[in-house]
Amino acid sequence: MTERAMQEPTLLLLTALADAPRHGYALIQEVSAISEGRVKMRTGTLYGALDRLLQQGLIEVAAEEVVDGRARRSYALTRTGRAALAAEAGRLRAVASEAERRLSVILPRIMGAFA
Repeated sequence: MTERAMQEPTLLLLTALADAPRHGYALIQEVSAISEGRVKMRTGTLYGALDRLLQQGLIEVAAEEVVDGRARRSYALTRTGRAALAAEAGRLRAVASEAERRLSVILPRIMGAFA
């Protein structure tokens, strides 16, 4: 199977929704926490990505409410979204495992050269 790797914003958003539905601001906070502050998603980027993920059927609107006179939507993963996230996690795990295997072969050789 030659599926494309998931783009990082998609991976981060799906991961942020894996354990609970969240609204926009909470998603921005979760993405920052998951990436250890490396990714700071802007509002425009977030809502563009959410619209795309909704169209792809990876997420759904879990709830809509009005807070302080403004509409707030909470989003959740769909079954398809969970499957896509699980597949990507497996792909990343396989790549990381191969990288570690190859490093374990070459690092002793490199370190031996400095001994």
